[in-house]
Amino acid sequence: MVWTGSWSEADARHAMENSANIGYDLIELALIDPDIFDVPMTSRLLAEYGLKATGSLGLDDATDVSSEDPDIVAAGRARLAKALNIVRDTGGSILCGVIFGKLGKYNGPATERGRANSEETIAWLADKAAESDIKLGLEFCNRYETNIINTTAETLAMIERVGRDNVVAHLDTYHMNIEEHSFTEAIQAASAAGKLGYVHIGESHRGYLGTGSINWTEFFGALRGVNYDGIVTFESFSSRVLHPTLSNSLAIWRNLWDDNVDLATKALAFAKAGLEG
Repeated sequence: MVWTGSWSEADARHAMENSANIGYDLIELALIDPDIFDVPMTSRLLAEYGLKATGSLGLDDATDVSSEDPDIVAAGRARLAKALNIVRDTGGSILCGVIFGKLGKYNGPATERGRANSEETIAWLADKAAESDIKLGLEFCNRYETNIINTTAETLAMIERVGRDNVVAHLDTYHMNIEEHSFTEAIQAASAAGKLGYVHIGESHRGYLGTGSINWTEFFGALRGVNYDGIVTFESFSSRVLHPTLSNSLAIWRNLWDDNVDLATKALAFAKAGLEG
């Protein structure tokens, strides 16, 4: 979503061409509406530009698998199954994001039945994903965007209860900066559990890396310290480029950048420098 808020062939080509030209080797596909996602076109362009892909999404009120309403849970499972099929059919290795509940503010804590529905859904989806050698990444978010898991420790506990080998922790610096008291301890805990599986890097204000309040020296040092060699993706949002349903969900009210080529170019250089020490 650094490149586009929609996914026509022109939009997809714009995103992939720029990503490849700058030097990225993977693009994270936003599978917010899997019903209208063009898999053949996407697969063709991935091959043309030599990019790998992952898929991510967040659920909404109508598909919240942490709901107590069985019809809403069923709708959420249907959406997740379609998203999983897209990851499979585009040659991806992981489906990640807020796949355990709604992406948005809740009016109260999760209920016991809601948590059970969420965990049962992840176990069910993990079994389907295992058939295609795909992993699930649970992206814990800050308290304003989910009431299921907000920290690494909560995520690891949920993964243990789910009990599937192909479910991993999806760490995001934006959310960690709000909820964790230590980047180092969180990364070490996920690594020690064998569940550090996916990383989003984003600044505290979601703009240019290195211009906010995140302690990047500690964060990258911790990743190097556990010899993390998995996927790292850059995430940034601006009101200039955004999927229409995400503006409200993520509270993106202002324009944090105009030149996404400059943004993405500097982000890649920043990430490489941090990861290489």
